[in-house]
Amino acid sequence: MTPFAKPVYIFVGLGFPRDVESVEEAFEILNEWVGSRSPTHEQALAAVRAALDDGSVSVARLAFEAFARKTGILAPEALELAAARAADEWLAA
Repeated sequence: MTPFAKPVYIFVGLGFPRDVESVEEAFEILNEWVGSRSPTHEQALAAVRAALDDGSVSVARLAFEAFARKTGILAPEALELAAARAADEWLAA
């Protein structure tokens, strides 16, 4: 597995948060994408494929993040917010 320096947080399915932690996970998401195959998608897919072949992991991460932002699935704080809500609920109980 080729890890990203920092995960990219996205929403999948019915709005469930997911942390994408590696080039392989990003490739899986891009490869299985059923939405529009826009130039941003193609650029991200090319960058991720290059990283799988010993290219730049940081470039792949940035391209994947740009794709997620452009398609509206980027959730940079989704997991932190979920953790904070769970902590608040636990403290309130």
